[in-house]
Amino acid sequence: MYAQVCASCHGLARIAYRNLVGVCFNEDEAKAMAEDKDVMDGPNDEGEMFERPGKLSDYLPSPYPNEEAARYANNGAYPPDLSLIVKARHGGADYIFSLLSGYCEAPAGKAMLPGLYYNPYFAGGAIGMPAPLMDEQVEYPDGTPATVSQMAKDVAVFLAWVAEPEHDERKKGGFRWITALGLAALVAGYTKRFRWANLKARKITYQF
Repeated sequence: MYAQVCASCHGLARIAYRNLVGVCFNEDEAKAMAEDKDVMDGPNDEGEMFERPGKLSDYLPSPYPNEEAARYANNGAYPPDLSLIVKARHGGADYIFSLLSGYCEAPAGKAMLPGLYYNPYFAGGAIGMPAPLMDEQVEYPDGTPATVSQMAKDVAVFLAWVAEPEHDERKKGGFRWITALGLAALVAGYTKRFRWANLKARKITYQF
């Protein structure tokens, strides 16, 4: 979904092809996707840069070589990298969903400059990105209706994962640590209550 809707303008600089294995694609599909892109590498033994097919350890390439090229291709607007966009916007994934599905006609009295589009969820209401979604824009393998809301939800959920690929593992690790510390606290409490009881209760007298 992201590749068909967003990748033509936005990059994911923090995500490598290997991060997609087991999430969106299997290993062979991710390898094929990586090899479809030529990556600049080097220098070689002669000190020259060269192009090679991509591999799983490479990061997803940006659609533009630099910011100036991106602005030139988008009438001066700079499409931001979406790696951390969910963390960078108040509302997170809900904001992304609302933005993607919230395009509408400007209300009466709202003047829109050429090249801008009205979206009430964008700061100021005028955004340089045209509506990226339309019904039946993609085809789901399982036959899910490709409505704007469905596609917006999928993109929002994917970008939430992109912002924190380690989220699930971190939560599982935290649960394991809490469980281990809880058991350790029970053992420490038992030891203090019963094993040291005789030391706390003993009476020491001094004879002079």
